[in-house]
Amino acid sequence: MDTKFARRTERIGSTTCSYWRAGRCNRNRCRFLHIETPSPPAACGYGNTAYSYGKKPHSSSENTPKYGSKKALLGDNGDRGDATRVAKAFKKSSPRICKYWINNNCVHGEQCLYLHSWFRGDGFSTVTKLHEHKKVITGIALPVGSDKLYSGSTDGTVRIWDCHTGQCAKVINLGAEVTSLISEGSWIFVGLQNAVKAWNIQTMSEFTLDGPKGRVRAMTVGNNTLFAGAEDGVIFAWRGSSKADSPFELVASLTGHTKAVVCLAVGCKMLYSGSMDQSIKVWDMDTLQCTMTLNDHTDVVTSHICWDQYLLSSSSDRTFKVWACIEAGSLEVIYTHTEENGVVSLFGMPDAEGKPILFSSCRDNSVHMYELPSFSERGRLFAKKDVALIELGPGGLFFTGDESGLLMVWKWLEVPKVASS
Repeated sequence: MDTKFARRTERIGSTTCSYWRAGRCNRNRCRFLHIETPSPPAACGYGNTAYSYGKKPHSSSENTPKYGSKKALLGDNGDRGDATRVAKAFKKSSPRICKYWINNNCVHGEQCLYLHSWFRGDGFSTVTKLHEHKKVITGIALPVGSDKLYSGSTDGTVRIWDCHTGQCAKVINLGAEVTSLISEGSWIFVGLQNAVKAWNIQTMSEFTLDGPKGRVRAMTVGNNTLFAGAEDGVIFAWRGSSKADSPFELVASLTGHTKAVVCLAVGCKMLYSGSMDQSIKVWDMDTLQCTMTLNDHTDVVTSHICWDQYLLSSSSDRTFKVWACIEAGSLEVIYTHTEENGVVSLFGMPDAEGKPILFSSCRDNSVHMYELPSFSERGRLFAKKDVALIELGPGGLFFTGDESGLLMVWKWLEVPKVASS
């Protein structure tokens, strides 16, 4: 009887708690292990053990790194202090955030193998989290001279945030999905289904710009013209008007895309439009005529930016490309970077020291940061869901909005200078 009980106890003592793996064990003295059991030592040894970062956190032992021998895991006398040190070392190198920690229910503390931080890297930090939107954030705008931050979401609202207190000062319920939002001067432009709302924050006047068919997924301003890309592939252009009933006049409808226009950018006197038809079209800002079509991407063109004399574009095909002008004014790809997942959006800005940093938001709930022109990884930002957009603010601030409705405020930090001896 005693022998059978001892054998049963021994088996229990070497078994990992299934509730702990799921992040739900609440026993103060659980009789099962709260750490993954080691596999038999591999012939290649501890130092050559491979691990895929694509595995889900807190999953079964076959999805977790194998640390080699039991001695390496628990120590000579079964002490779990070494296991804690191993967990800390792994967490330091792991680019994955703990999905339980972001919801405030990770029970592993320092022994968790995944990051308990919203970022990885140096030179920047979080300021605050604003999570009152219920769905995807589709626009962030900070009008020049205003102390209010505007955010739009597919939950049908535009929220106005007080930049001094970080509190939501006003909620505007539009009764329809907000699919894009930008600002220019004293104007806020809100993209909706079949229309664009124009608000003047100084005069408090409001106008509706009709014309688009379907959702307005992208907007930009250039050459005193507002451009709005619609779901039917048409780009609408409005310019200032002296008419009493509206300060905007529809001057052109740019046709050519066969599917929805999802991104617009202005640079080098050109308008660039990216579409779900996998192409980028280049339009002359004066004539509003298409001058060329770029077809190097093999999936939806999700984003593009103009930076100096270059065009950078991203796609669901897991790449972002750098384009440069060559002879006869045509554009060619001079660099292609491949990510592990589809790219949601691109954004560029300088850090606190003025170094150019490229942000690449990917479909792994993270934003990869690259130093230019080397494209070496600078760090990584994390979110609850994919980051739909990034926006620059004043005084070293920048903002990210994700598909869960989480709006994060970040700040660049001055790097301390080391005194020379």
